[in-house]
Amino acid sequence: MRLRAILLLCAFLMLGAACTSRKPGVEVDSAKLGIFKALPPVMDSAANPITEEKVALGRMLYYDARLSKGQDVSCNSCHDLNKYGVDNQPVSDGHKGQKGTRNSNTVYNAAGNFVQFWDGRAPTVEEQAKGPILNPVEMAMPDQKKVLAVLNSMPEYVEAFQKAFPGEKHPVTFDNLAKAIGVFERKLVTVSRWDKFLGGDQAALSDQEKAGLNKFLDAGCQNCHNGVYVGGSMFQKLGLARPWDNANDPGRFSVTKQEADRMVFKVPGLRNVEKTAPYFHDGSIATLEEAVSKMADHQLARTLSKEEADSIVAFLKSLTGELPTEYIKEPPLPKSTGKTPKPDKA
Repeated sequence: MRLRAILLLCAFLMLGAACTSRKPGVEVDSAKLGIFKALPPVMDSAANPITEEKVALGRMLYYDARLSKGQDVSCNSCHDLNKYGVDNQPVSDGHKGQKGTRNSNTVYNAAGNFVQFWDGRAPTVEEQAKGPILNPVEMAMPDQKKVLAVLNSMPEYVEAFQKAFPGEKHPVTFDNLAKAIGVFERKLVTVSRWDKFLGGDQAALSDQEKAGLNKFLDAGCQNCHNGVYVGGSMFQKLGLARPWDNANDPGRFSVTKQEADRMVFKVPGLRNVEKTAPYFHDGSIATLEEAVSKMADHQLARTLSKEEADSIVAFLKSLTGELPTEYIKEPPLPKSTGKTPKPDKA
């Protein structure tokens, strides 16, 4: 019995020594996390309240390529919901294979951004939805009248507009089309482990990811990438500390014509950034590691080692959320009728 007691005591002492010698986990100063916030369940708009009928209509419109001149380009073509809201091309293919000049932003969580488009020319996703449909390089519809002719040619669409906008004498309008698409996008929310971490679950991030977060904060990345969307809340000059390599795109200057806005762009949100390559307004950077290094160099005048950049990337991957697979399922679309305009490939 005495021998057994001695053995148990030894085992206890060894276990205690092992526990005390175990390295403590990486810690993040909670005071530094106050500039971030978890995602809301939806991105509401008092000007465009969410209803099930609007969502159902907006989902159909989002997937319908008949809203393009050649009837071969939809919202989902450039903002593929199964690919985190992008097409992973530097610039997207539009009407007759034409190329745009800017990289397609993700639509996930975008409704919460303070403006839309790289140059901020649209204040809301509702206004943004109108642009590509009438853009001659993108969906290339000649005017709103042609768009409404397509919609009015299908009784199912007319009925869907009536349900989504009850009480309106003529609900099939271009503005209501944009409102329906906007409402659908206002529920494109991707909650991630980052949200759980912000909610107090310290185990939601690994030590490697916490170390990357600390490096992200130490480097000063949060000066622009903060808030609910880890960005998407301000404009910033690209090449703030050191001139950007390619200054062909004047950025917000093209909207305001103010010299101070030359090379100024909306700061993108970093949620799902792991999945939305290539990066920057022109899609010129292929990898997240290079994007992080370029930002440190040109925006913060800091040269990151490979290990430092990799550490920040590890943190950024924790921002990848879950796709709402049921919500984004492509719906059956109204059938074309004899009155539906034919594709125009010219």
